[in-house]
Amino acid sequence: MNTPINQPIHKPNILFRGFAIAYALFAYGVGSAALFWLFLASIGMAPYSLSDVKTDNLLAALFINSFLVFLFGLQHTMMARKSFKQKWIRIIPAHLERSTFVLAAGIVMGLMLWYWQTLPGIVWSIEHQYVRLVVFSLAFFGMAYVLFATLVANYFELLGLRQAWLYATGRPYTPVDFKRRWVYRYSRHPMMLGLLIIFWSTPDMSITRFVLAVLLTIYLLVGIRFEEHSLIQEFGEKYQDFKSEVGIFFTFR
Repeated sequence: MNTPINQPIHKPNILFRGFAIAYALFAYGVGSAALFWLFLASIGMAPYSLSDVKTDNLLAALFINSFLVFLFGLQHTMMARKSFKQKWIRIIPAHLERSTFVLAAGIVMGLMLWYWQTLPGIVWSIEHQYVRLVVFSLAFFGMAYVLFATLVANYFELLGLRQAWLYATGRPYTPVDFKRRWVYRYSRHPMMLGLLIIFWSTPDMSITRFVLAVLLTIYLLVGIRFEEHSLIQEFGEKYQDFKSEVGIFFTFR
């Protein structure tokens, strides 16, 4: 829902067009790979904590992990702000602003997972096979829910592909309007809800994974407040009405 500055109407040089498409696709690949790594690592289906940088000190490990999540949150929060983007596009072309955000997010997320510190202990481990299957199914539902929510919100816009394509084809950028449809009829933040489902739907919750889930949950809840502030600034009364009528994750009426 972030709105970059309008693109030029003239058709750019073929080299600039090719670079824009290549850069957007590269950023999309990095961001998507990191996101799916997070998805699968959260439910124990992909490795993380792969760095040789390790500490046996519990407090030091918690500090490093907290700092990694803070770094991830700082990148997201800072680069999503309108005031930052207005300054940023003096350096980065406007049509690549969102792709640069996606690329940076993928890099920081990858660093977070790579340097995550392992901690001893297990919170829970489900042994019953059918229950494990149900929990895994819930996690995959969360992944599908996140992806569906991005499609509803305009997947190609969110990941920077639309902006680069419009630039490469010489067409002016037109902002994507906010619409209440599908999951956004009953949830203001369906993507966040899907992420929370993923973080907590694992049959084997180690302390390492538990700390990841807790810190990312805290970040999401804090990040929602910043995002809603930006959305109110961007869409005004339209979003205020939406906020008053639709629940943050569910609408119970």
